[in-house]
Amino acid sequence: MPELPEVETSARGLRGRIIGLRVTRVSGVDWPRMLPNTSEAELACALDGLRVVNVDRRGKYLLIKFEQDLCLVVHRKMSGNLLLRPQEAPPEAHTHLEVAFDDRTLLRFVDPRKFGRVYLFHSSEELHAFLAAHLGPDSLIDLNEDMLVTKLHGRRGRIKSLLLDQTFVAGIGNLYADEALWEARVHPLRSADSLSKVEMRRLAEAIKNVLLRGIERNGTSFSATYRDVDNQPGENQAFLNAYGRESEPCPRCGRPISRILIGARSTHFCPHCQKLRLGRQ
Repeated sequence: MPELPEVETSARGLRGRIIGLRVTRVSGVDWPRMLPNTSEAELACALDGLRVVNVDRRGKYLLIKFEQDLCLVVHRKMSGNLLLRPQEAPPEAHTHLEVAFDDRTLLRFVDPRKFGRVYLFHSSEELHAFLAAHLGPDSLIDLNEDMLVTKLHGRRGRIKSLLLDQTFVAGIGNLYADEALWEARVHPLRSADSLSKVEMRRLAEAIKNVLLRGIERNGTSFSATYRDVDNQPGENQAFLNAYGRESEPCPRCGRPISRILIGARSTHFCPHCQKLRLGRQ
């Protein structure tokens, strides 16, 4: 699933290329459930002729803001990609939405598994209410040591599960949670209230580090999943320390990486470097 670095990479790729462009057409919707609060007809009517004024991100949501305070919000879910293509380019398989601009480029939403969602909000108030209801603090913009200490206070859940909870902290998914916990030397099954302030500080720093490195490397791609706006894969998969490396040597200690299931999600960690401690250290 595209996580914060992949969405941020797409936002940056679009920001320099579609801001200032005007919409000339919205078409291609063949999966109405992809539009939970709108329709192709409403999108076409509302966005026609409007200029893009900004491209932003919050958590795993990509925000395309237009004149008249309208905003198109895309959540890519498991397999969605946003591709910027020339108007004459043949449509990619599994293209479910096209937005055409006045420079003869197309923004396509391509999603083989059809889990992605596209929303239309007619005001900043609507948008902010939606984001506030679905997301906690942004793990790249808002998160720091003090905030993490405050949010973990009195929480007894497993730290890995909390990191995946988008209402707890937004933007982290399975891959980057594993990488951050490995870097911070925190076992994924640790209870949140068992972490010391030193461990919380390490974890806050690790979260920022792994997200920033993911962005610098254009995101993480496996097989035919995530692609940037130019349909190019990321490079971060070549630098992972824990995720997807079951039985391979830990880059830090050389012992094998283990894999367990937490909440039906594969979790990768080093049992030697990330010891399962029961109390505060």
